[in-house]
Amino acid sequence: MGSFGSGSAGADPVSVVYSDDGSEGSVVPRAVVQLGRAEAMRLLADAPFGRVVFTRDALPAIRPVNHCLDGEEIIVRTRLTSRLTDTVRSDPAVVVAYEVDDIDPVRHIGWSVVVTGLARPVTDPDRIARYERELRPWTDTVMDAVIAIEPTLVTGVRLVEKDVAADRLAS
Repeated sequence: MGSFGSGSAGADPVSVVYSDDGSEGSVVPRAVVQLGRAEAMRLLADAPFGRVVFTRDALPAIRPVNHCLDGEEIIVRTRLTSRLTDTVRSDPAVVVAYEVDDIDPVRHIGWSVVVTGLARPVTDPDRIARYERELRPWTDTVMDAVIAIEPTLVTGVRLVEKDVAADRLAS
């Protein structure tokens, strides 16, 4: 079975494409295309969920959450008693990362966006009420805290077939 990035250092990334029956097909070269901030934020806005990454007890913690954007701020709802809320409330300058992606597991193409920035609790009652209307939790758990992530660093990549990357660079 092949995998993305297999091969020697400096070699072009390749991906084994599988047929519908699960058997290996041809090896297709892949390329990584860097995304600009505007395109990365547009992809993030269209994604249904992401993963917030924070530090808890000196260890990395990752939680899947749905989100919405308010301007460029990433808004997530969580429980008042969650570790994420506790971390954000205990440090007004806590840095977190937020990751979203859409990668096709068969064709090995897609994109990934990572945002790094300060997270803070939202305390304005009008904003909280608006986010409660706009951002419905996916679980039946009470989500009684709102956190805003202010993007400082926005990076993104698109994994494409190599000939598509050449076409993008030529235009």
